[in-house]
Parts: sequence; structure tokens; C-alpha cells
Amino acid sequence: MDQLTVQEKIGANYMLLELSGAMDSFTITELQNKVYSSIIDTNVVFDLSQITSLDSSGISVIFAAHNDGEKYNTKLFLMNPSDVAREALDRTGFMDTFNVIHSVTEVSDAI
Repeated sequence: MDQLTVQEKIGANYMLLELSGAMDSFTITELQNKVYSSIIDTNVVFDLSQITSLDSSGISVIFAAHNDGEKYNTKLFLMNPSDVAREALDRTGFMDTFNVIHSVTEVSDAI
């Protein structure tokens, strides 16, 4: 079973969470707690470039964070989704719903 590594970095108007490994029901608890408490106050960027697996539990965290952002007038950004992450999100049919960026410098432009 792959683990999920979460590295946190704070920017001027966002929190960057660099994610590496599997986003699944076994690994998302720490991520859930971190993103749900943060999206209330600031924009959150998920760097998905190192995601090796993304199941429905991981997708649920992304959707919930996106919806919470709308509720609290903040945004969730998905940065550089890996092929695995992009494919899983494409299968939902909602990929256009998300703010997909290539660099954290795009956060300021999208607000």
C-alpha cells in the first residue's frame, strides 16, 4: 500500500500542499483535516504532479474542498495533475469544474 506524503508551504494568498503517493481511503485522513481547516481562511493549491493513485475517496476530498472554497469565498486549485490524477478526474466528467493551474503564480491571476 502506497502512503500519501503531504508537504505544506505557505504563500502570500494560498497554502500549497505538495502531495506524493496514493490519495485513497487509507491515506487521506491527514489531508482531509488539513485542507478542511485551511480552505476556510485561504486558497488551497493541491500539487498533484506526484500522485500515483487517486480513487473515489481522494476525489471526494477534492470535491468537498472545492465546495467548501465556494462556501467560504476561497478557491481550491489543482496544480499539474499527474496522468493518473487527470485520468481519474476526467472520468468524473467534472474536470472543467476545477481550477487547474501550472504554477502557483497563477493563483493571484485567478482570484
